[in-house]
Amino acid sequence: MTDPTAIAQRLYDAFAAHDGEALLAAMTEDFVGTVSVGMPLGVGGRHEGRDAMLRDCWAQVFITYDMAVEADRYLVCSPDEVVVLGSYRGTERATGDPVDARFAHILTLRDGHVAALEQITDTRSWAAAAAA
Repeated sequence: MTDPTAIAQRLYDAFAAHDGEALLAAMTEDFVGTVSVGMPLGVGGRHEGRDAMLRDCWAQVFITYDMAVEADRYLVCSPDEVVVLGSYRGTERATGDPVDARFAHILTLRDGHVAALEQITDTRSWAAAAAA
């Protein structure tokens, strides 16, 4: 698979399905995730390895939040880089408080998989729901 948009889309399809196996399959084993500092649950920072990203970041978020990751736009910068613009929309499970936060994901692609993701998001929207 060489189409950068199709490679990126696999990741967002896996998010939509809440499918951990599909998330792992979309990433390289040596995947590196950089999550915005200020995210709740202590998930901000660097996560090395796809298993670590799934376990220490995304699983924690999906346990605490009923969240949709909605990709709106794919900006292909090169065959190896795509910027994805979109929104996180959902609620904090314990409180029902809403989260509606825009994001930009900078994806690095390699060998038909996502090798890195840098997240830029509105952490204040996340924190407001978590604080309630």
